[in-house]
Amino acid sequence: MEEMRKTRNSLLAAKVIKGLESRHMAGYFVETKEEALKKALELIPEGSSISWGGATSASEIGLLEAVKKGNYTVYDRADAKDEEEKKAIVLKAFGCDWFISGTNAITEDGILVNLDGNSNRVACLAYGPEHVIIIAGMNKVAKDVDAAIYRVRNEAAPINAQRFPINTPCKLNGACGNCKSPDSICCQMLITRLEHHPGRVHVILVNDSLGF
Repeated sequence: MEEMRKTRNSLLAAKVIKGLESRHMAGYFVETKEEALKKALELIPEGSSISWGGATSASEIGLLEAVKKGNYTVYDRADAKDEEEKKAIVLKAFGCDWFISGTNAITEDGILVNLDGNSNRVACLAYGPEHVIIIAGMNKVAKDVDAAIYRVRNEAAPINAQRFPINTPCKLNGACGNCKSPDSICCQMLITRLEHHPGRVHVILVNDSLGF
């Protein structure tokens, strides 16, 4: 069964990559986390400045650890000593050479759908960093934009909410409550249907289940 699933994923990935390319984004497909890490490091030149927002998938393949140990200038808000320094690091991300991210969902024809709380991640996906590299497991692929939005709100967000000390309907009930809670992690939705600068966004699809 697993072998058949992987075969189906490889066939579907070809369709997603074709869609990405039609939207001025580069797409790559790899079989394993190790291959994804290798590909990402091939894309990012040594000496680059790098930052990230929420990037669980990138963490799972070892990319965040690798760049922190490598010959790069890294802006990691987790290193901040206080909120003022954290804000300064987050703002530096907008001018970095490479911004690392995951995606909450991607449609079969290459549209990226992302939902954010603080919204620094979706802001950097849309504009700012010179390049964006996205790590995405094939579990993130949805049929179309409507299916992608449903996935983001009813799967990704309720799972993501479990990581934080917040009180939202999705954390308590496991499904989107369309809330306006002060704790909401669903404040800004970005639908990337086209990249204005060809070659800026690179999406590495992994034949595995990554992130949430």
